[in-house]
Amino acid sequence: MRSAGTVAELVQRQWGDHRPGLRHEDTVLSHHQVASGAAARAALLADLLLAGSEPHLGVLLDNTPEFPLWLSAAALAGAAVAGINPTRRGAELARDITHTECRVLITERARLPLLDGLELPGVRVLVTDTEAYTALLAPYAGAEPGDTVIARPGPGTRMLLYFTSGSTGAPKAALCTQGRLAAAGHSLVEHFGTGREDVHYICMPMFHGNAVIADWAPAMAGGAAVALRRRFSASGFLSDVRAHGATYFTYVGRAVQYLLATPERPDDRDHPLRIGFGTEAGAVDAVRFRERFGVRLVEGYGSSEGGAAIQRTPDTPPGAIGRAPDRDDLAVVDPSSGRERVAAVFDEGGKLLNGAAAIGELVNRGRTPFEGYWRNEEADAARVRGGWYWTGDLFFRDPDGFLYFAGRTEDRLRVDSENLAAAMIENILARWTDAAAVAVYAVPDPVAGDQVMAALALREGAGFDPAAFAAFLRDQPDLGTKMAPRFVRIVPTMPVTATNKVHRVGLRLEGFWAGSAVWCRDREGAYVPFGEEQLSVLTAEFEEHGRAGLLSSDVGRA
Repeated sequence: MRSAGTVAELVQRQWGDHRPGLRHEDTVLSHHQVASGAAARAALLADLLLAGSEPHLGVLLDNTPEFPLWLSAAALAGAAVAGINPTRRGAELARDITHTECRVLITERARLPLLDGLELPGVRVLVTDTEAYTALLAPYAGAEPGDTVIARPGPGTRMLLYFTSGSTGAPKAALCTQGRLAAAGHSLVEHFGTGREDVHYICMPMFHGNAVIADWAPAMAGGAAVALRRRFSASGFLSDVRAHGATYFTYVGRAVQYLLATPERPDDRDHPLRIGFGTEAGAVDAVRFRERFGVRLVEGYGSSEGGAAIQRTPDTPPGAIGRAPDRDDLAVVDPSSGRERVAAVFDEGGKLLNGAAAIGELVNRGRTPFEGYWRNEEADAARVRGGWYWTGDLFFRDPDGFLYFAGRTEDRLRVDSENLAAAMIENILARWTDAAAVAVYAVPDPVAGDQVMAALALREGAGFDPAAFAAFLRDQPDLGTKMAPRFVRIVPTMPVTATNKVHRVGLRLEGFWAGSAVWCRDREGAYVPFGEEQLSVLTAEFEEHGRAGLLSSDVGRA
């Protein structure tokens, strides 16, 4: 198959291909119909965008056919798409649209209430599921790919402005060109061997980079069909896979845990799905997923901004992500000094013995494909320092060069002067058979540093047995002496962001107690109920040591 240097070329290649190309509920469009619809929208876009303005459009949609159609249209026209997060509200939502200088906003009637009262000067709003939208598109129905362009597409043409999530500050809009997006698609096709007979199931939100870069782009590059789910549904996942004949999907965050939490059925393996590709499923749940559904999950790593990637090879050991590809010079360094960390040392049970010395931030010291953030020089400078690309993610490396994910830099805990990574503790707690989902995060210690707190969402029908949980912890050979959670909070469901990542910021802000069941580990290692009386004692400790300011103002009353 001839490699395409731009996404526009991938769209043009669909012209005349009458195989099924896009599936959504009862709708099936051929590849040719997708290209034709994209050409019509590209021509409309060229007429709508003001001369001299940035060729940007915002897309505020669920995963409906209009989303990939407008992605394809933007590629043909030489424009760029800003995926707008529908969980944002008010001034924050308006800021996302105006910051990326969108002159056209594509939305649907279900999302119109989000725009009520917003100041969006100069923004033309198109509502896809209306007669007015159909009438507006009608004159452009005869357009063909390449008929009308705003700027002639090339590999360096801006294609995406996608917002990256962060724990503080406004989201940053990372840039992605047509060349980088097309190359990412071809790379994944080569890695997984997918092609024209495959169906890529997109159930992660398309406003996020994962769905577009890791699912839609390789489908376009390989000539595969795309099947859309309006919003992720664990209960509807397998029925969708069967109905659409899906063979490949991507996941982010806790999506895999939600799928494993659904009731088991005798026909769990009766489907065509072969591969799942994503992040943060964890080694334990990846094994469970394969045992139950017969599907291989491949944990990958690539920073959202494209500045560093890790390549998985057949000899990658359990728990590792992979090695640095030949083109990259990846290193694990001390964030404060830049000095490279030592190799990891494990005992016979797989316990990391030198975490404080081995864990550091992953950097790319070589040539980076990072293309910057939209109009944010401060963020650019923070990401690329001293000629290195700093990922903001924690890793450690074994003596053979394999890299292991240890969490985000903001998810690091410091307990009794020892640095711990939340992700490593989560991977251990995920073995607890009664847990459907696990999150580990830092809460302040009354004297200094942090204490470990865990939120557990239990499997259906399970109850929290504190004695059994304490015994489970004692049996884990790789659980360090500082890793056991001091506090355990039982939640009905794990709070997550719109991209299914655990909402750790919210958990940290809620602190030790938010009105739900919390257990505290005593000096003997047993877990006892934590209530108003224990909270008062703990608060007094913070006051005694002058650290009361670290407590939430709503502690004990949320």
